Amino acid sequence: KSELERIAPDRLFRWCFRSRRLPLSVMVSGVAGVGKTTLVQKFIFDWATGKHYQKFAFVFFFKFRDLNTITEKRSLESLICQTYPHLQDKLPRVLEDPKKLLFIFDGLDESKTDLKLRRGEAHELCMNPGDVKPVTVIVASLLKQTLLEGCSVLLTSRPSKLISLEAGVFHRVASIVGFLSKERERYFSMFFGDERVSREAFAYVRDSQVLYTLCYNPSYCWITCTALKPCFIARAGRPQPTPKTVTQLFVSYVTHIMANHTQERPEPQRMRDTLISVGWLAEYGITNHILVFDLKYLQDFNVEFSPFLTGFLVENPQTNDSSQVTYSFLHLTIQEFFAALVHYLDYKEDKFRDTMAKARSCKEGDYEIFSRFLAGLSHPATKMPLEKYVGKFSAEVSRKVIGWLSEMTYEELQSPEEPEGKRRLMNVFNLFFESQNSQLVHDVMGKAAHMDFSDLYLMPVDCTVLAYVLSCCEEIQCLTLDSCFIQNEGLERLRPELHKVRELSLLENDLKDPTMKDICKALKHQNCRLEALSLGNNAFTEQCCEELASALVENQTLLSLDLKKNKLRIGGLSYLSRVFESPECKIRKLGLQGTGLSDESCGRLCSALSQNSTLRHLNLSANIFTDRCAEDMHLLILTSPSLTEIRLGLNDFSPEVEKQLKSLQRDGLDIHF
Repeated sequence: KSELERIAPDRLFRWCFRSRRLPLSVMVSGVAGVGKTTLVQKFIFDWATGKHYQKFAFVFFFKFRDLNTITEKRSLESLICQTYPHLQDKLPRVLEDPKKLLFIFDGLDESKTDLKLRRGEAHELCMNPGDVKPVTVIVASLLKQTLLEGCSVLLTSRPSKLISLEAGVFHRVASIVGFLSKERERYFSMFFGDERVSREAFAYVRDSQVLYTLCYNPSYCWITCTALKPCFIARAGRPQPTPKTVTQLFVSYVTHIMANHTQERPEPQRMRDTLISVGWLAEYGITNHILVFDLKYLQDFNVEFSPFLTGFLVENPQTNDSSQVTYSFLHLTIQEFFAALVHYLDYKEDKFRDTMAKARSCKEGDYEIFSRFLAGLSHPATKMPLEKYVGKFSAEVSRKVIGWLSEMTYEELQSPEEPEGKRRLMNVFNLFFESQNSQLVHDVMGKAAHMDFSDLYLMPVDCTVLAYVLSCCEEIQCLTLDSCFIQNEGLERLRPELHKVRELSLLENDLKDPTMKDICKALKHQNCRLEALSLGNNAFTEQCCEELASALVENQTLLSLDLKKNKLRIGGLSYLSRVFESPECKIRKLGLQGTGLSDESCGRLCSALSQNSTLRHLNLSANIFTDRCAEDMHLLILTSPSLTEIRLGLNDFSPEVEKQLKSLQRDGLDIHF
């Protein structure tokens, strides 16, 4: 994760250190609603107003949802002329210098057809702008530089679509991480306008860890603010209960629209019929990759466009034919919500069976969000607010969805594929989280679960989901989160459940001193089961060692502690030495390699460890010990009552001292340099 870098939008086509080149093909990835489309719109605006990327003379912007409507083969020239008809006469000159052209394709995950850029798959390509080919062949050819060599291409997509793409097709892959803490607060301030109201609403959301975490996503942040606004503006009392899941958040949004965006509250059956019509339209679109609907689609599904529906559907006037109007859902995620909701409102066994079969067989994530909503709506408390407006949900669908989730076994969920298998497991955990069915999760996970998400980037919302799964488990044998980049907020979400874990590894997460308080709370928990704790390769310093030492004194379970490659130095060691010399200390394995220890700290350390009756394995490699502390090391090796292995390599001992210390090796004690 040390290779991760923060990058501003105006640097997407600057030098990339990972690919060691100026990128021509860039992928911007991000979960639903995090702002991919907004980013490219801002990118184009800044280019058009002269703020950046003036090396591009022309920027061509296409949406895959619009390209889906093109069924016949086209040439790149005809695609450009259809969207930018004013360029028709000038197009040959425009395309003369590809280095000055940027093509942006938004929403690869919304594409109806595959780009055919899978690993190891032969693919059709074209070479000339006038070649007539399927649209996806044109896009692939631009990416592969067989068409308009030297042009730049920017794509956006949900992460699930990236798994199957050929490695190296993109020179840079960037991920939108959403709002950080200060940005969430600023969004609330801008949304509400009134400083007092925004502060009160944000404090309310901040008190709900789950809701606050969900607000990293700009779309969810907007939905949260929209749902809360009437409560705080009109002082009508705060909503109860607070949404705990994404499904509950969308339920709150839909009920808010029904309660506040209709002139008079219609009877439940009429409201139900409206949502059913919209739902089947949404479901048809999801299963057939249709995101833009003309008037005929609305008529076929008995959808009457009304002011009420503007909370979910928007009109899209066509640039080339002002008389033609198309419709789309406010956001793809809203379409996915209604596609799941309709099965509960209007259960049809054959349709439900067919849709579930497609969702189960799909490996590219097209049904991920839909499945989460389907799981979420099975929970009684989640659907209750909507049932007040539209009547009871189908009990049969709830039973089938719960049955589907119950059929999963943890052994089957564990996959040798990396990182695809780990990402799929996290998606299943999202299903569990949305279902809020703790008994079901407990039964599926079994006892003494092992979880390994190492090298998978986990956002704070992923940590919230993982914490829920941990809360449903009696015991976790092993939790490995190495190089997950969880940082402070992620660890804060996990903290309430960490005491259940026997072996916890948090290597290489850039954790800093403030997060030590969360680790210490787990160590101090009265039911703490931690036996092995790995905190190496982080950014801890001597400043947090007093707090850690205090927790270790209270803890009675820890047997292995790895602190390697943290800047503990002599100040931190002085606190920890008090722990190591205590007769209550039970640590058997201690890793202090690369922690900045020097001769000045060696005497204190060796004195403390020589009194420790449980320590068996000690690693002091890669510090800055010299011959000056040879006597202290000599004393430690001779007097330690339980030591069976000590590692001292990569220090500054002379060959003579190394040989001298090595000569102290005996049966039952290995000394490594």
